[in-house]
Amino acid sequence: MATFLYNLGRLAFRRRHFVALIWVALLTLAGVGAASAPAAGTTSFSIPGTEAQKAFDLLEQRFPGASADGGTGRIVFKAPEGQKMTDADNKATVAKTVKELGGGTEVASVTDPFTTNAVSKDGTVAYTSVKYKVPGMELADSTRASLEAAGDDARAAGLTVDVGGDALEAGAEPGAVGEIIGIAIAAVVLVITLGSLVAAGLPLLTAIIGVGIGVSTITVLAKALDLGDTTSTLALMIGLAVGIDYALFIVSRYRSELAEGRDREEAAGHATGTAGSAVVFAGLTVVIALAGLSVVNVPMLTKMGLAAAGTVVISVLIALTLIPAMLGYAGRRIRPAGEKHKSAKEHKSAEEHKPAEEHRFSDAAGSGKAAASGKSAKPNMGTRWASFVIRRPVAVLVLGVVGLGAIALPVTQLELGLPDEGSQPTSTTQRRAYDTLSEGFGPGFNGPLMIVVDAKDSDDPTAAFGDVADGIKGLKDVVTVTPPMPNKAGDTATITVIPNSKPSSTQTEDLVHAIRDKGSEFKADTDAEVLVTGTTAMNIDFSQKLNDALVPYLALVVGLAFLLLIVVFRSILVPLKAALGFLLSVLAALGAVVAVFQWGWFSGLIGVEETGPIMSMMPIFMVGVVFGLAMDYEVFLVTRMREAFVHGETPSQAVVTGFRHSARVVVAAAIIMMAVFGGFIGSSEAMIKMIGFGLAIAVFFDAFVVRMAIVPAVLALLGKKAWWLPKWLDRVLPNVDVEGEGLRAHDHRPKGSDADENRELVRV
Repeated sequence: MATFLYNLGRLAFRRRHFVALIWVALLTLAGVGAASAPAAGTTSFSIPGTEAQKAFDLLEQRFPGASADGGTGRIVFKAPEGQKMTDADNKATVAKTVKELGGGTEVASVTDPFTTNAVSKDGTVAYTSVKYKVPGMELADSTRASLEAAGDDARAAGLTVDVGGDALEAGAEPGAVGEIIGIAIAAVVLVITLGSLVAAGLPLLTAIIGVGIGVSTITVLAKALDLGDTTSTLALMIGLAVGIDYALFIVSRYRSELAEGRDREEAAGHATGTAGSAVVFAGLTVVIALAGLSVVNVPMLTKMGLAAAGTVVISVLIALTLIPAMLGYAGRRIRPAGEKHKSAKEHKSAEEHKPAEEHRFSDAAGSGKAAASGKSAKPNMGTRWASFVIRRPVAVLVLGVVGLGAIALPVTQLELGLPDEGSQPTSTTQRRAYDTLSEGFGPGFNGPLMIVVDAKDSDDPTAAFGDVADGIKGLKDVVTVTPPMPNKAGDTATITVIPNSKPSSTQTEDLVHAIRDKGSEFKADTDAEVLVTGTTAMNIDFSQKLNDALVPYLALVVGLAFLLLIVVFRSILVPLKAALGFLLSVLAALGAVVAVFQWGWFSGLIGVEETGPIMSMMPIFMVGVVFGLAMDYEVFLVTRMREAFVHGETPSQAVVTGFRHSARVVVAAAIIMMAVFGGFIGSSEAMIKMIGFGLAIAVFFDAFVVRMAIVPAVLALLGKKAWWLPKWLDRVLPNVDVEGEGLRAHDHRPKGSDADENRELVRV
């Protein structure tokens, strides 16, 4: 592979006009397609195979036109102090609001609080419910705007009015603030790492091109494949992060190759052949992790994962072709690693006075000159750190494992659920509506359960409906059970149950399970099937489905990546160490999430106003995203060690060489990744804030503790055993040559090697 990519890099460097034209054409084509593509809205949400989804599907059949899965909105009115909602003026104001709401094109029905008994016992609070014809996530922006503005006249009349419901939650988007912050920090880090604005600009430019093509393609396909805004958001976040990182690694390796004495075309070829090989396999691990989300069998997650994986593939292709082409355009504006900045005049003068035969080495500086003259270059921070770790591997390993293990302890108290409006900041209208309803009617009103009774096989459907309602009334934590509402055929009915606890509480979850357990009794006594659905039940089923899928998903992703890394490193213990280190970092990150968002530790520092259960998507989402990104650092760091080992260095010297060339870039890549994810911590949405914090802290733990400390400590302890591979397996595995051994035939550097320097630095 290294030889193929070497030739590809040189070809892209020489034919840079053609390569650039292809990518510009693709970007233009995708952009024009996106601009002319029909609007698709946001993808609908369904959970195949769950009871809640089965009930929704049954309602669509038995109650045609009722929009069983339609979005809901709720307007909550509160009378001024000393007044009641039943006062004539207040009733007239509410009636006017109800009439205005009923005129929307997507509105299926609007309830009158004075005819549906939706007024609190003390008369101070009332609410009206709006049912829409389409799911909440598919509502038009104008419909949401109408819902938000519906209470303006009531507010002017002196009532306190707030709006809630999934119709508004579906419209909440993280915005572009996180991406802007991430790009800004990434630009600063790139300038510091690569030493020039031109070198720093290449990864940003190519990453934006890749993300532009990926997101535009998603927009083009959105209508046909039912892709939504969340799909584009994940693709944007992941594509931007990996696009910058992959380009950073190749540009950094290019500067190192220049410093070793190669001319620019050769340096581009070697950078693509070596760092490019690492990019290919790192990208494959990310693609495996994201595409593996389809195992969960939730269409929305499957589409998000596949779309993001497609964007990663584009980022890899751009890194292998467009980056070498752009390096050709940059010319001498990108200097060798370690070269001090010289004025343009000095540089030009030096070039003019060089003999012609020396021009092939005109870019050599720093370490290249040192190698040629037999002098040792000054060790950098990565070299000094690696030397420290391999002298004290046991202490570093114990400290790293115990530290992450301690941070992971809160995972034992992990409670999963989905955030409701009660987790919103108190400044939002959704949270105020939630609190007002809880005050007037009890917390269970914010999460009613819908019971669907299928009595098609029952001899007496009406009696069956009554038996089910009476049986549910006797269960613990039930406040209200409405009379059954049958369909026209009389074979199916819906019953609304109001719990005594808030939607995200364990008591409400226990009630859902209790009703479902009692369903077998109803089936035996009445031949009627009882199904529990509604937003609360759907959330519970979604959480359970994710929990059930976590182990198979983890086994699939880690297993496939383990096999891939065996091929890359030609070792058993190195991939095993990589997988175990990843699990440790993810557990530590989840522990930090539990401590902050569930227990409330340091929650004020990042603006967490309400603690509660951890979003049920977090474990599987973090496994998918963080695993792929963590393997990036593993591949980039350890392949350089593998390369040095294959080229004759001792295991300890190889560790130092890997850190000398890769540590600075891995640190920069991790900071960029943390900046992209950390930008979302400032979001007002609890879910977005939690995702941003969880991913940022996971990258921190994995990059700075696992990859930069535990990995070199383990490799130092294992020595040559780290690279052991059974002979029979060595014969079976394909030789992908990720370390670039096949490029020795193209090596025209001045004599000298990293091993000479590292023998002086390593004291084991």
